[in-house]
This record gives sequence, C-alpha cells and structure tokens, in this order.
Amino acid sequence: MFPRVAPVTGRPSSSPHRCTCAPRKWALRKWALLSRASRGWLGAALACSLILLPSLAHADFRLCNRTQSRVGVSVGYKDGDGWTTEGWWNVAANSCETLLRGDLVARFYYLYAVDYDQGGEWAGKAHMCTREKEFTIRGAEDCLARGFERTGFFEVDTQEQKSWTVQLTDNHLMKVPAQAHAPLPPLAPAGVRDR
Repeated sequence: MFPRVAPVTGRPSSSPHRCTCAPRKWALRKWALLSRASRGWLGAALACSLILLPSLAHADFRLCNRTQSRVGVSVGYKDGDGWTTEGWWNVAANSCETLLRGDLVARFYYLYAVDYDQGGEWAGKAHMCTREKEFTIRGAEDCLARGFERTGFFEVDTQEQKSWTVQLTDNHLMKVPAQAHAPLPPLAPAGVRDR
C-alpha cells in the first residue's frame, strides 16, 4: 500500500511521511525511480524465469469425465519389470482428474471405469487386479488367488507422448449386468507373461 497522501492544497504537510503532490503523480514518480534502479535486475529475473519454467513444468496422465454421471476409475501401468494397478479415483460429471503425475514413462496404460449413477463400465480385455476399496496392487497375475478381483481394463496408447488426457464419454460405455464380473480364466495384458 502507498502511504496516505495529504490533500493537494499547496501547503506543506506537517508529517514527514506525507507528500503534498497528487497521489497519482507521487505513485508514478515512485514507479519510475523503482524501474530505473532495478531495470537490470528485473530483466535478469525475467530471463531466468523463462529459462526455468519449461524445466519446472511436468506432464501428467489425466482423465476427463465427459458424461453426466460420477465415475470410479482405476489405472494399470508397467512399473519396472511388473505391472501395477491403482484405484479408485472418483471423478465428478464433466470434470477432469490427474491419475498419474509426471512425465509418462510407457506408451501403453490401462483403464477401467465404472458409472456410479447410470450403471455400466468402460472395460477391455487386459485383465488386471482390483478391489472395491482404495488400492495399489503389484502384479497382474493370480488376482483371485491373492484375494483380489480380476477386472478387464481397456488399453490407452499414449503414442509415447510425455502427457496424455483420456476423454471418457457415454459412447464407449458398456451396459453390463452385475454378474458380469464372474471369474474368468487368467488373461494378462499385452506384454505380460504368466509366471
């Protein structure tokens, strides 16, 4: 904040902190002095920020729910030599959520989503492990024997980009009965070997 300014009357002010000049002129004079004194510093700071900003920015794997329903989402991805699944993200209707932060390190990611309001799911043929509560599960094999559910995920090809956003729409929603989650013979995602 600027210090209070005495009314412009042409009389000297009794306070040493007051200026008898008009507020605008005083502020412009102060800015001009500041600009001259710090022009080099401000230029250097601006140049450094432009150089550093790209390195500070990071990419993400995001999902945008373009439906009128709330959805629950889980993601599967290659983690070193094995597979990891994580869930659940609750994504409100017509909103987006970051599922994985940072640059993408793989080309293929796998998603499974459930429509909480209308029923149905977005699923695929790449089977991985999930459970009803929040989870992080290492490995995609022997889900049932390990006490997890075996769930079909659909594949997302990120085309080796550093960031990717999936648009979840009603067009790909499959209406399935509740019994459709019955155990099936093990089938691993592409590139996963049974051990």
